[in-house]
Amino acid sequence: MFPAPIEKQSAAVQRLYKSALPVALLMWLAPLLAVALFSIKPDADFTNANYWGLPSTFAGAENYGRVFFASDMPRYLMNSVLITVPTVIGAVALSCMTGFALGIYKFRGNLLIFFMFIAGNFVPFQILMVPVRDLTLELGLYNTKTGLILFHVAFQTGFCTLFMRNFIRALPYELIEAARVEGVAEWRIFWYVVLPLMKPAIAALSVLIFTFIWNDYFWAVVLTQGVESQPVTAGITSFNAQYRAAYHLMSAGSIVAALPPVLIFFLMQRHFIAGLTLGAVK
Repeated sequence: MFPAPIEKQSAAVQRLYKSALPVALLMWLAPLLAVALFSIKPDADFTNANYWGLPSTFAGAENYGRVFFASDMPRYLMNSVLITVPTVIGAVALSCMTGFALGIYKFRGNLLIFFMFIAGNFVPFQILMVPVRDLTLELGLYNTKTGLILFHVAFQTGFCTLFMRNFIRALPYELIEAARVEGVAEWRIFWYVVLPLMKPAIAALSVLIFTFIWNDYFWAVVLTQGVESQPVTAGITSFNAQYRAAYHLMSAGSIVAALPPVLIFFLMQRHFIAGLTLGAVK
């Protein structure tokens, strides 16, 4: 059912694997390397069509200095933080409660409610663009960080509930029964018994949702405009002039925007992997 380890393959297959792996890795890294190269090139290289050659002069300090000190990039970064962090907290907190309710309690309509959470993940988000935008306009939430936060929390809770419900159902149900025999209230069972066991799942889910929300571009453009509320993914386009794009500044801004989720992943890597693999083996 599963692919055999490469060590068990023939010598020819192993040689092909070892030679193809660096090529595939280079192809995967090529766009990232190109953006990193563009970020240290001067503006004159793009005027002279020096797109893929080495920089004529090193302009990394100038480009990144303009990104941080001569643009609104710090404000866009702060907007992303103020949007992403509350969204992660809200979506994870709600999914912990809904996952507990759907994973522990057996009641009529449990499966139907669970399917409703899952169904939202199969709706193409592009068809929601007009109604969601009209709703934010009617509620006075258009072009506000609050509106974007509420939308992301609502949209991400379905996936988070699926994740948490399946994780909770894998926990030993005997712990819940033992706590009930001792007369522990249901909310105390959730807070003192189940929630501590969910820490690996919470860490893994938080990293995933942080990455999803931080890298979101579509809804950032649809629901916000201007430096007051736009996150960094949409704010990078502010480096474009009316007739010409500042690719060197956009590349530097893209590198800056990509650093927070990368740092979050490496800081939470141990918990992230533990949360994804917990229960994979007995």
